[in-house]
Amino acid sequence: MKKIHEMTLQEKVGQLFVAGFQGTSPSEEIVELIKDYHISGVIYFARNVAEPEQVHALSKGLQKVAKDAGAVPLFISIDQEGGMVARITEGVTLSPGNMALGAGRDEEVVHQLGKVVGAELRMLGINMNYAPCIDVNNNPLNPVIGVRSYGESAEFVAKMGVQAVKGLQDANVSAVVKHFPGHGDTSVDSHLDLPVVNHDIKRLKELELVPFYKAFKHGVDAVMVAHVAFPSIDPEKVPSTLSRPVVTDLLRKEMGFNGVIMTDCMEMNAIIDYYGMEEAAILAVEAGIDQVLISHTFERQTRAIEAVIKAVETGRISLQHIEEAVERILKLKEIRKLKEDIPEWTKISSEIGSSKHIEIAQKASEASITLVRESDGLLPLRSEEKILLISVDPYVTSGADETLYSNVTIGSYLEEKLPNLTEFIISVSPEEEEVDRLVIAASDVDKIFVATYQAIQHDSQAKLVQRLVNEFVDKVGVIALRSPYDVEKFTEVSTYILTYESRKLALQSVGKFLLGEIEAKGKLPITLGKAQVN
Repeated sequence: MKKIHEMTLQEKVGQLFVAGFQGTSPSEEIVELIKDYHISGVIYFARNVAEPEQVHALSKGLQKVAKDAGAVPLFISIDQEGGMVARITEGVTLSPGNMALGAGRDEEVVHQLGKVVGAELRMLGINMNYAPCIDVNNNPLNPVIGVRSYGESAEFVAKMGVQAVKGLQDANVSAVVKHFPGHGDTSVDSHLDLPVVNHDIKRLKELELVPFYKAFKHGVDAVMVAHVAFPSIDPEKVPSTLSRPVVTDLLRKEMGFNGVIMTDCMEMNAIIDYYGMEEAAILAVEAGIDQVLISHTFERQTRAIEAVIKAVETGRISLQHIEEAVERILKLKEIRKLKEDIPEWTKISSEIGSSKHIEIAQKASEASITLVRESDGLLPLRSEEKILLISVDPYVTSGADETLYSNVTIGSYLEEKLPNLTEFIISVSPEEEEVDRLVIAASDVDKIFVATYQAIQHDSQAKLVQRLVNEFVDKVGVIALRSPYDVEKFTEVSTYILTYESRKLALQSVGKFLLGEIEAKGKLPITLGKAQVN
């Protein structure tokens, strides 16, 4: 691997950037960024993914471009958190998301899944995972974290997060904890605007920062900084990504983190709308960021790199500052053995999404199903009963979700054993006429279940559930397919079940529970106000 004294200024600055690109094979733009701009790494999104063999070939192709150009091996990174935030969802072992794992309360399972996910990613040529999310979620209206968090207890989030970090790094994949100093108590999505958290530093150290302290203590490779302003740390209300008081004074000096510090995507509105790409990139580097992530636009990527080069040439940023960051990056690339060749597909294909791996994820999923409360006689569902299932069609709730691929529903897993089941698929915001039709359909059945999706943000779902409860009382149960806080909108519902996500394994697991094939062993990792467990 090339040493820092062998590198030009352009090569050194290039190591401070990670870029996204379009397509499922190396595009002209990403090849140019690797060969001519010397970028440190790439990030995969769903737009880069068709199926595992293609991802494997893409990784090999990108590393070959770097090798042929005499460049440093690439970080190949991804957001493969599990649950609702994952870029590869088919053909691999997809872990349940953090809040589902939080409900399962099993630290060893979190470690095992980290190793499984890490091993499969590494076989696909992916050596860095932007996970786990160790934000403490204590705001029911948080639009971007929610079920991406293990729960509302800082100590609990810390324990689970440490196990995920260990698992990934045991598989030789760099874990990147996020979103420092904490994105859990926000009500604005930083993909759309700049959130501001007004808690004082004492509260931050007692809550938001606790999981990060623990992750640093256990040797996490990298940390991602949030586009969130913390006036108690930086009175100028600068996004943490661009704030020297946050990145250098708090994170690097006070908390003693010696690994790689990176930004969240710099094309989010919280940054691009306020600063522009060139100035934002310079400010991030000045703040103490080691890796600047620009996920989408080639023109912005090249302009940002050129702006930082110019800032060094004009003396705004010192060469020593750049070299200190590059040293940390090269050191991590050595630790994670990025020089190693990616194994041939024929040698590893049987291990990707293997039955052994899937079984671990399935057991974790089953352990997550949480029964908040239950009315007598509603469960289990029986074949002779007439059952109405109303399923809200999941949707992309934030920029982090990106896309949803699965077209299966709970009904897909129930129809074979429940011949008298009728399932209606509805939108997240059903019109009043549709609600009327569903109430009429419900009048002729024995049991009614509504599978909600973010009902806490969609009053029309809540109105549907409330109408059904008013008409049919204890015949109605609700399955929350994402936010556990949905019940706050219809507190009178007699039976309430949580899956924390709408991925295939979760739908299968809740189907098994409804049929009485498994118990609901999950425990709430958050507080539900009026909707406490029986």
